[in-house]
Amino acid sequence: MTNSTDTKTFILIHGAWGAAWVFDEVNKLLSKDGSKVYVFDLPGHGENQKEISDVTMDAYVNHIDNFISKIDGKVILVGHSLGGAIMSQVAERISNKIEKLIYVAAMLPKNGDSPLGLIQSDKYGQLLPRIIFSEDQSYATLDDSMVRELFLHDVTNKERLDKIVPEFLVKQAVQPFTAEIEITDRNFGSVPKYYIRTSLDKVLTPELQDRMISNWDVVKVFTLNSGHFPITSIADKLTEVIREIG
Repeated sequence: MTNSTDTKTFILIHGAWGAAWVFDEVNKLLSKDGSKVYVFDLPGHGENQKEISDVTMDAYVNHIDNFISKIDGKVILVGHSLGGAIMSQVAERISNKIEKLIYVAAMLPKNGDSPLGLIQSDKYGQLLPRIIFSEDQSYATLDDSMVRELFLHDVTNKERLDKIVPEFLVKQAVQPFTAEIEITDRNFGSVPKYYIRTSLDKVLTPELQDRMISNWDVVKVFTLNSGHFPITSIADKLTEVIREIG
C-alpha cells in the first residue's frame, strides 16, 4: 500500500471532441494505489458547455490554471492529443507547480507552433481531410465512420464502441487549433517531459510524434502498440506506464 507521502497528484487533460469521460477507466485504475487523480471537462466540452466563440486555447489554459491554483504542492499533468498542446501552455505559465508532463499520443509543440500546423505537417495523418468544418469555419465535427476508423480502430469490443462513438459527434471549436503556442526554454523547457508513443496512430502518426519528441529534451519515451486512444483500447497498459513515470 502506498503511503500518503508517496502519493502523486495527476491531472488528466482530454483532447478535441473529448471530455472527462474519455479517462473514466484510466482514472479508476490510476486511483487504485491512493494517487489523487483529477479529471474535468474543459470549457465547451461535456457538461461544461459554452458558446463556440468562448471556447479558445486561453479558456482551456485558464481553466486548468485556476484548478491547479487550488491544489497544494506540485502536480503531474497527463495530456492526450490536443491536451498536449494545452498542457504545454499551462506549464509555460506555472512551471513551478508542475512536477512532470506526460504526453499520451499528444501534441508536443515548439514555440510558435499551432495544433493545426502540426496536423498539416503530418504527411501520413488521416484526420484533416475528413474533418467537417462549419460554413463559418468556427467549429468542426466528425462523423461516425471516421471515429471508428481513425480514433478507435483498435478497440475490439463492439458493444463498447457503439456506446462511445456517439460521444465524439459534437462541435469542436476551431480556435484552439489555430492558436500559436507560446513557450520558452526557461519555463516550459525546465519541466521534465515524458512521451508515450502510439505505434498504430492514424491521427498523429508515429512520424509526427517522433519529430515532436526530437524538439525537446524528453526524459524517456515509451511506445504502446495502440491507435490514437490507448486511454480506451489498452487503458490497463497505459496506466502502468503512467504510474511508472509518476
